[in-house]
Amino acid sequence: MKRLISYCQSAYAELFYKVTWPTSTELQSSAVVVLIATLMTALIVFGMDYVLGVRPTGAEGGWKGVTGIIYSILT
Repeated sequence: MKRLISYCQSAYAELFYKVTWPTSTELQSSAVVVLIATLMTALIVFGMDYVLGVRPTGAEGGWKGVTGIIYSILT
């Protein structure tokens, strides 16, 4: 039990006295970078889905994408 208490005390001391926490400005700039990267990734995936014609299961009609055009030419 003494080892557990010692561990908790050392963890507390390290978190409050040794860790350098980011400032509010640093957190905001990091959040903006994450948001931009997420939006870029979402747009890339959307573009790939649109170009390749990926549709929900059971969806009929509409844009079939490059893959659908090639398939319709070959069949």
